[in-house]
Amino acid sequence: MSTVTGDTAVLDALRAATGGEARLAGPGDEIDGVAPTFVVAPAGTAEAAEVMRIAAARELAVVPSGTGTKLAWGAPPARADLLVRTHRMNRVIEHGAGDLVVHAEAGVTLPALGEHLAPARQRLALDPVLPPGTTSAGTVGGVIATAVSGPLRLSHGAPRDLLIGITMVRADGMVAKAGGKVVKNVAGYDLGKLLTGSWGTLGLITEAVFRLHPLPALARWVVAPARTPAETYDLVRRLIHAQVVPTALEIDQPADSAGTLAVALEGIPEGVDGRVARVLELLGEGARVSENAPDWWGRAPWEGGDVALRLTHEIAGLPRLLDAFAETARRHGLRVAVRGSAGVGVLHGVLSGVPDADPAGVAAVVTELREQAAAWSGDVVVLDAPPPVKAAVDVWGPVRGLHLMRRVKDQFDPGHRLAPGRFVGGI
Repeated sequence: MSTVTGDTAVLDALRAATGGEARLAGPGDEIDGVAPTFVVAPAGTAEAAEVMRIAAARELAVVPSGTGTKLAWGAPPARADLLVRTHRMNRVIEHGAGDLVVHAEAGVTLPALGEHLAPARQRLALDPVLPPGTTSAGTVGGVIATAVSGPLRLSHGAPRDLLIGITMVRADGMVAKAGGKVVKNVAGYDLGKLLTGSWGTLGLITEAVFRLHPLPALARWVVAPARTPAETYDLVRRLIHAQVVPTALEIDQPADSAGTLAVALEGIPEGVDGRVARVLELLGEGARVSENAPDWWGRAPWEGGDVALRLTHEIAGLPRLLDAFAETARRHGLRVAVRGSAGVGVLHGVLSGVPDADPAGVAAVVTELREQAAAWSGDVVVLDAPPPVKAAVDVWGPVRGLHLMRRVKDQFDPGHRLAPGRFVGGI
């Protein structure tokens, strides 16, 4: 912690850099329980670069934040001197409707971007999972940093697939750009891939360019019961191998009731109607059509105090994952629920009924699942959990290529000041 005199000097410098948009941190500014010293809100890349130069000169640890909906995900930072909020970087810089591209600042929220694009009948096909109690899907910078995807990933890809240009500020305050403003331009695209899913540990994202897609003329959802893991897998398999081109394919397996499979179909009315009829035939008795998505669609299955997991799998491994998750948790006295994109192998699981004073059961479940994960060719990540649980388990688990990731971290952030400790292996 810096001295009072040092705090005053740093605060004055940050205020000068941002037109007064800096303050001492207070209640509500914690990052997964870690309190920062300062909070700053730059407006644009130039101010962000000056903030990062001040942080570098004073060796401050920096953690970026958009809407803050996922600040508790992953590991808590080892330290956090400066919280950089991006809400003032909220301009849509350019919308090339004819080229199906948009250039936006990192603090633009996804709902606001959607409203901007709607008059042109276009959308950014990213719909990150909504954490409990939130109505915002986050910001442009946040969705890149966390690489969180939702139902539309099946048809439109993950954030890295839609990102064609990026601007970031390095740890030393230098501005770096890669990519371009047209879909065919791929120069420097690797920088965008590196920053996607980096959790703020490689640089401060300030702008991004995405390719867009037209809004569909019509959307329908077909919902069917999925009572057992074997039945769920059978339904998923049928839909993937049929020529129905689903926009999204989601499952919901609550803790105390029967599961559900839902498939979204989009396009022109004639095409959607024919595909809906075919899906009803494939899913069989109990399937029904809706003009609206189910209430649980695109939402995280956990509540505050639960343990939130990300469970990845190969499609053929889905029943083994569901069986192992339920059985392992049952043996440790915990309840489970699962929801997510079975069609791309990314599910979100929840462990509930966790005793406040005993995180050992959760740690045992996570360890056992990781030992079995080769059976479904996936990984088990603890996204969020009460502090005692996070202290008892490596939230990220074993990661392939960790030595290469450390080398990238050393190159981008030699002082290890950017969101230190939040990502895999303490990066």
